[in-house]
Amino acid sequence: MTAPEEPQDPALTVHLHGSGGAIKGWVVVDTLVDGLAMGGTRMTAGVTEEEVAGLARDMTEKFTLAGLRIGGAKAGIVADGSDREETFRTFGRTVKPLLHGGIHLGIDMGVTPADRAVFFEEAKYDPRYRLGAPDMPIDWRTYYEPLIDATGHGVGVAAITALEASGRTGPAHVVVQGFGAVGRAVARFLEDRGHVVVGIADVQGTISADRLPVADLVAITDQFGAIDRTRLPQGVKLSAEPDAWLDVDADILILAAQKYALTAENTHRLRAGLVVEGANLASSAAAKEKVAASGAALVPGVIANIGGAASAALAVTRVVPFDLPAEARKAWVFDWVGDRVRQNTRDLLEIAASRAGNPLPELLAARRKER
Repeated sequence: MTAPEEPQDPALTVHLHGSGGAIKGWVVVDTLVDGLAMGGTRMTAGVTEEEVAGLARDMTEKFTLAGLRIGGAKAGIVADGSDREETFRTFGRTVKPLLHGGIHLGIDMGVTPADRAVFFEEAKYDPRYRLGAPDMPIDWRTYYEPLIDATGHGVGVAAITALEASGRTGPAHVVVQGFGAVGRAVARFLEDRGHVVVGIADVQGTISADRLPVADLVAITDQFGAIDRTRLPQGVKLSAEPDAWLDVDADILILAAQKYALTAENTHRLRAGLVVEGANLASSAAAKEKVAASGAALVPGVIANIGGAASAALAVTRVVPFDLPAEARKAWVFDWVGDRVRQNTRDLLEIAASRAGNPLPELLAARRKER
């Protein structure tokens, strides 16, 4: 099956009730391309079918824009994570027919690589082997885990590309909302290129300073992206006010945490002239409209936040040159991601400069013709 010209309703929505155990959730297959689709698995206590469908549509758009021949899908599990082992064993048994039928499900918010290993094992699913495709010569963990910073790399490339397109020279001030794997990688990426991180938000609030030492803060951040407030450098300002990251003077705002961080209700507080989405569904549609009307630029997640998804899709579709040594293979994937993000960011901003309204549909239509 080839990709539809204009995706409408999802190709398939599966309601999960549990095989050999209770579970509540959904798998939404938005599109199929060559019989394949893929996306992450999100587990939160409040995830909804509508949210999963939106994330699956995002995956379709990401792969369309990146020129990858695979459709978009997403899974959602309604759970608080209190019984992870049983939850993911039940999930693996339940989605086994989908995994073996060409629907590759990976990790997303609330799901770790260890959780993925559990549901892959329970489903007897090994991405190395698929009918009609050459075998992967390495296991999934060996391939994927070195690429953990690919998403942050792509978000950083989007930010740099947009800065260049604006004609800006010299260091930019950056606020990073969310300090998980993506936020940390973007902060390092931009600091390494001479830009200054002046604000970081985590689940406890916002910290700011004239210059935040990224490496020092990474060293005191836990696996969930929470910064240890007892070990902060001197001179750092703290705020527990909701959305205080919007009030920090900056040139770039990186959204790398929860969905709809930027909304119609808080966009008026935005100070940065460039917003880059490093998370899925990071801004509401109304917020995007307000950002555009204000004269600021916004690079959406379907362009900037493709690193992890693309890394997996490149393997599932067997595009990766697996014969390369490990470091060279990693460099190849990072370069591939950077090239796609750079080109899509440039093209999106060119369209935006030429007419009013949302430029993304026009860019998607162009990429569908090329696919």
